[in-house]
Order: sequence, then C-alpha cells, then structure tokens
Amino acid sequence: MGALALLPTLHQPTDAEAVRFGQRSVTYWELRVVTVALAGQLSDVRRVAIWAQPELETCVAIVAALAAGVPAVPVNPKLGSRELQHLISDAVPDLVLAAPHAMLPEALRAIPRLSVDLQAQGTAIPSEPDPESPALIVYTSGTTGPPKGVVLPRRAIAADIDALAEAWAWTARDVLVHALPLSHVHGLVLGVLGPLRLGGAVHHLGSFSIDGVVRELGGSATMLFGVPTMYHRLAAAAERDPEVAAALSRARLLVSGSAALSVSDHQRIATATGQQVAQRYGMTESLITCAVRAEGPRKPGTVGPPLDGVRLRLVDDEGDTLDVADTVGEIEVAGPTLFLGYLNRPDATAETMHDGWFRTGDVATRSADGHLRLVGRRSTDLISSGGYKIGAGEIEDALREHPGVADAAVTGEPDPDLGERLVAWVVAAGDPPPAAEELVEHVAGLLAPHKRPRVVHFLAGLPRNDMGKVRKAELRPSL
Repeated sequence: MGALALLPTLHQPTDAEAVRFGQRSVTYWELRVVTVALAGQLSDVRRVAIWAQPELETCVAIVAALAAGVPAVPVNPKLGSRELQHLISDAVPDLVLAAPHAMLPEALRAIPRLSVDLQAQGTAIPSEPDPESPALIVYTSGTTGPPKGVVLPRRAIAADIDALAEAWAWTARDVLVHALPLSHVHGLVLGVLGPLRLGGAVHHLGSFSIDGVVRELGGSATMLFGVPTMYHRLAAAAERDPEVAAALSRARLLVSGSAALSVSDHQRIATATGQQVAQRYGMTESLITCAVRAEGPRKPGTVGPPLDGVRLRLVDDEGDTLDVADTVGEIEVAGPTLFLGYLNRPDATAETMHDGWFRTGDVATRSADGHLRLVGRRSTDLISSGGYKIGAGEIEDALREHPGVADAAVTGEPDPDLGERLVAWVVAAGDPPPAAEELVEHVAGLLAPHKRPRVVHFLAGLPRNDMGKVRKAELRPSL
C-alpha cells in the first residue's frame, strides 16, 4: 500500500459500511471489488467525466477513477447546455462514467460511456499513483466568466482531509450525513472522500430534507455537513419541533460551509439545540484552509484559524502583509492543499499564483487569536463608500435580525458623491413588508451610520447557486 495511499481503505478493506444512499449501500470490501473491476477498464483513458447524480454509482465511479490514477471530471447534472458544452470542450474526456439507468444529455451521449455495474468484480488493485498527479478536475461556479477547471492533485486531497481530521477529531468511528452535490469540493472531497480516507461511513440523503437529517442523526450519524440555506431551514424547524431540536443536539459536530452562516441562524440553532455550528472556509483551488476546531471556541461569524500545515496571510491593496488585528485584507494561501493550476489556462493560473501564494479574491479580518472573520468577495462584498471600506456581510446579518426580514443581500452601486452607495436586497418575512426607512434605521442603530443602506429593494427570493451562494450579479429590482 505505502504510506502515501490516498484511500488506504481500498488496500486494507473491512466489512464495515462505507457509503449509503437510502436502502442501497456498499461495504469497504464491496467497494474495493467493484472499483478495482472498473479501474481495470480505465487503464488507457486520459481523462474521465463522471455524471455526478447524487447516488451510489457516482461515489463508486469517483473511487474507481482515483484507483486507476485517471483524472476525474465531476459533471453537475444541473448544468445548462452552454455550461456543459464548455466543460466538455475544455476537459475533453475520453469516457463518461454513469449509472446504468442515467439519462445523459445529448452532449455527453456523443462520448463513449461506461456504465457503473455494482456487481462487477476485480481482484488486483493498481499501484498507487504519484501524489502530485491530478486526481480531480473540478469546475468553478463561473461567477466571473466561464467556469475554470481546477486541477487538484492527490497530495492536496490527502493533506486537507488529514488536517480536518485533526481539527475535528474526525475518525473511523464517525458517520457523516449530508445532502450536498457530488460535483463540488464540499460534497465530494469532504463529504465522500473524507470518510473513505479515514475509514468511516457516509450516509447521503440524495436530496436535503429535515426528515432525512432527523432520521440519520437519530440513528448512527455523528456529523452533519451543510450549507447556510440548510441550516436556516433547520433552525426554523428546530424552533417549532422538539424532535428536530433533539436530533441536532445529538450530533457530535455540525459543520457549515460554502458560504457564511449568518450570526442570527448560528444563535437560533444554539438556543434551540444547545449546539453551536462549526464553520470552515476554503475554495476549490485551495480546499479547506480554516476551520473552527471541535474543541475550540465557536464564535458566531468566524471560520476559525488556519488548519495545521496551511500558511495564510492577509494583504493590503499593494500586496503587503497586514499584521494589525481586525484589519480588512485579501486572503492569500500557501501550503500542501493548493491546486496545480487551471486546466488549459496558464494565464489565469499566473494571475492568481505568485511565489507559491494563491490570491483568493476573498477579504477578511483576523483577530488577535488568529480566527478569521470573512467579509466576502473583493469584487462584490467589499464596498468603498464615503471613504470607508465596508463589508456587505455584517450589514446582511444586521438586516436578518429584523423580524420582518427573511433573507437579505447587500451590494454596492456607483454614486457620484460616495463612490459607491449601499443597496439592500430584502426578502420580507411577511406581507406587507417592513418600510424601507424602518430597515435603514434598524441597521443604523446596530452599526455605524455610514453602514446603513441608501437604497432598499424587496424581492420574492434571492438568486442562489446550488451551494447556497447568492448570485449578486443577477440581483435586479422587481418590476
């Protein structure tokens, strides 16, 4: 096996459960047998696409590609035709792995297909590939142009899971439940490869439901991974249903990521369940770089300190390192969890990498004890107004504290006097909505006056991607 095996459990399998989707599951022995059989059919493949529906065959396909040492390209089934065509033309996969019953879109049907047969059997496991070789090519959400293929080496995945295992006391005894997409880092690397590297189990719900979470946490599950939208719904359910509150209270660890969890939802869950959600931070290019420790303080609004082995710094507009606590700066990351580069985009790689450091484009503050508090994306969440640099996140949190607000987002728009003025996009909690002036005064009472919104728009809902992040570029006033 060697000490560098990405998935040691493939080399030393047991009869313990590995992956479960509803009533369908595989043990580690069964996973080894079927993935070795599939891996044997990938020996001459340069790159493989995986139709990443939330089902057992997707997990088996990913593990088979890793065992074969073939870079896997997870394909989000929700991609539009233009997005899918871009992925195919950029990644140029030789083969598509999919469940036998999966109906593939036309663009993928033009590529040779290998169905994932859970009854297939193999014996000889391939030798372990080089740790620096590509394992996954994960496409970004494309919020700033066409999605880019992030090439993640085996080394980065192993280093990140091991660092998270240390931070979260995550072991083979844990059973993880989640309902995240299998085409992104959160649901795939953390949510599937994490348990499989550590020897634990993952129970995937297929799709998120309150009942599913309650059932699993009432059974053998010890950990829950989710995004803020899920925790927002769980908070409301826990407040009205003691059974939901009891299930959440039994979890060893509740983890939120992919976007910032609001302070109000953090506090609502803590009040209803006694549990404080642990937040973490990372990007596709760097995997997870910060995390609240299992035994550490869980401060609302913070994502914890850097993981062991990760180097992290905040820099100003000139690229100089900021050493003063609570000063806003851009996050830069270095260390073993970094990607190899963007597929076919040396120009984009060069723009984001310098001297071993990755420019994230995210801005944050860092407390004296090393905990990060995210401000947001430099391009959309750091707003320069009246000479102040203002983070959209704290204003969004303040708006959500108003009883008449169900959800909120804040952006900046050009202003001849202020440079940028703050614009609030609000989803009302009821009908009629609160007056705009009332919300402005509410924010001004909680925060400094210069942080009050100058314009308020009411919407039926905020546009979000499938990881719960608000697509701020799509915000438009209701007609």
